[in-house]
Amino acid sequence: MKITRRCFEGLVREIERPEISILLGPRQVGKTFLLRELQARARKTGLRTRYYNLEIPADLRTFNKTDAEVFRLLTEKVDVVFIDEFHYLKNASKIFKAIFDSRKKVKIFASGSSSIEIHKHLKESLAGRRLVTRITPLSLDEFNQRTPKSSAVDRCDEYLTYGGLPGLLHVPERPAKIRLLDELLATYIQKDVKSLIKEENIRAFNNLIYLLAENQGSLVSENGLSREIGLTAATVNKHLSILENTYVCHPVYSYSRSLGNELKKSKKIYFYDLGIRNALLKDFGSLRHRNDRGVLHESFVFLQLSYALKPNTEIKFWRNKVGQEIDFVVLKDRKPFLIEVKTRLCDREIPPAMKTFLAHYPETLGAIVFSENMLGEERFMGKIVRFEPLTAASKSIQTLMAA
Repeated sequence: MKITRRCFEGLVREIERPEISILLGPRQVGKTFLLRELQARARKTGLRTRYYNLEIPADLRTFNKTDAEVFRLLTEKVDVVFIDEFHYLKNASKIFKAIFDSRKKVKIFASGSSSIEIHKHLKESLAGRRLVTRITPLSLDEFNQRTPKSSAVDRCDEYLTYGGLPGLLHVPERPAKIRLLDELLATYIQKDVKSLIKEENIRAFNNLIYLLAENQGSLVSENGLSREIGLTAATVNKHLSILENTYVCHPVYSYSRSLGNELKKSKKIYFYDLGIRNALLKDFGSLRHRNDRGVLHESFVFLQLSYALKPNTEIKFWRNKVGQEIDFVVLKDRKPFLIEVKTRLCDREIPPAMKTFLAHYPETLGAIVFSENMLGEERFMGKIVRFEPLTAASKSIQTLMAA
């Protein structure tokens, strides 16, 4: 069964727009699939298309020409051009800018897996000339298209164990799924990272990503991590930047505005996919018996939030110095909305940290508590606090972000 990606119809509408459309995201999240689907849609409407994957040597050799020759290649006798891994194209930004400014009726779609490499190659400003779409692993809602007959709980458990990378949907056997995830990790280290850090630091880098996976959802600092793995804090900071710029890890910073006892310079780090995190830890055990079950649930909700981000939204967490914490503070037009994740609840009691936050930030829009077993709503200081099942998180978050 083919998965319909949430971003697809928006990308289809971009075919009619003159800007350069750029798809960014980590490896194996479906960028190539989307480009091929867009090409098929364009062809159905009678448009002439060309497709290049610059990780294929033959396609890359096609661009071993002068800028003027590449310009002609991309603009003559064609309506839509698709370029996969476009950062291998020399002078890409200069050529894209020339195509846009020439007002030739040619649409360019380009994809890339590393913002470090992309920024290195996009030396000319494309401000006002590009449309950027971040491609992520499947949300649970998208993932559920593949297995509609199994129970919602079983689908959610599978998602939390193996993640949402689209390629895994066609691999039914557990050993094959685990092997593919291991291969994706190795490919990332070899292709995206090895060229960016010193050879002697590869082992330390591997130790770092393992440590981050083990401490996912916990407060981390460069100084603490540097002591653990034996690198300077500056080097750790550089490695964290690489992880962020290759779309593998997402930092989440603390929210603070008025309380003197709030933590103001803390951060947490989450991997972009739960299957990749589990592969790092080499733990694909039954969700019911895992010690990090709560971390998986919290990480799952974060990922659904990150996949649904809009330009006017931002994700933070909140914690004060006496230990009260809220997992996620979603800022919508700078106004907070609270999200807490609890594995199991005995009743619909609003968490004390939420009460503290709502009392000090009356502009808060509302709150949701996700858990395995509680449904309903309560009120506190005029605000609605909803209690919803984890299995409904993807759809609830989409509704929240779209409102």
